[in-house]
Amino acid sequence: MKTIVLQRPGSFALVDREAHGAIPLGQALARVRRVGICGTDWHAFHGRQPFFNYPRVLGHELGVEVIDVNDLASDLKPGDRCAVEPYLNCGQCIACRNHRGNCCTNMQVFGVHIDGGMTEEILVPTHKLHRSATLTLDQLALVETLGIGCHAVARANVQAGENVLVLGAGPIGLSVIPFVQAAGANVIVADVSDARLQASKDLLQVKATLNASADLIEQLKSTLDGDLPTAVIDATGNPGSMAKTFDLIAHGGRIVFVGLFQGDVTFNDPNFHRREVSLMASRNALPGDFTRIIRLIEDGIIDTTPWITHRAPIDSFLTSLPDWLKPDANVLKAMIEL
Repeated sequence: MKTIVLQRPGSFALVDREAHGAIPLGQALARVRRVGICGTDWHAFHGRQPFFNYPRVLGHELGVEVIDVNDLASDLKPGDRCAVEPYLNCGQCIACRNHRGNCCTNMQVFGVHIDGGMTEEILVPTHKLHRSATLTLDQLALVETLGIGCHAVARANVQAGENVLVLGAGPIGLSVIPFVQAAGANVIVADVSDARLQASKDLLQVKATLNASADLIEQLKSTLDGDLPTAVIDATGNPGSMAKTFDLIAHGGRIVFVGLFQGDVTFNDPNFHRREVSLMASRNALPGDFTRIIRLIEDGIIDTTPWITHRAPIDSFLTSLPDWLKPDANVLKAMIEL
């Protein structure tokens, strides 16, 4: 099988690996057709990804076709097109027992803790495959991307009519925005990049954008008639931005960190207590998020058309990569085709 291996930071190789043998009970053998590249993959390439060992086959944003199934309890069949829920949880730890498998204490994520989908075929537990009869392979590969935003907005418990600040208009921030909008809330997007802010306007019809290089507190108060947002979702993974959220949130508000970095976040405790802020992390997504996203795309409520900006077949990925890494490449979502 053609397989792309990240041998060490900064070094990919295209290799040939043996095909899978017998399919274990409860699993399906799937043909990988699309692999989306996300921030996790870029961080791994640059040597900045937590919880990571090399060499590793990356790829957890997957659109696949079922080849064969070894599970009598599953109604999956060869030819079914599916999105992959790439979080392999143990089902027995305290998080799993409380229906929080997305933060399982023994979590293994395709392409992070174990080898992922940058290969021609992959074994997947049948309950981690989410089928759609109508979505394209491109759309199916985007479901996991959108799942990160969907889960973060659910964590924030966003309500109709409230003001929500999304910090960071990169791929993670853009995955948050549609679900804030779907909840009926007013979204304000802040970023240091005018190009990214413009992309949020063009792609997702965001009306209120702020350049985070200037004083955000004053800009927010000016935009919100003297108030601050009642929910802040930080999608930057930048320690300075994350620390600043404690000054940007309204009294009684909620902060959700969906981006992460290797290090500590510090904040002023009196300020935190005075505002009675609720602080939450958001990790991965839940099965119900995948089901909901597929339905929203099928119903035309979420438009995935603008997402994929770059693509390459597996054979030319290594030659395409240097161009994708250029600062002016403006990669939103790159897709490998198999």
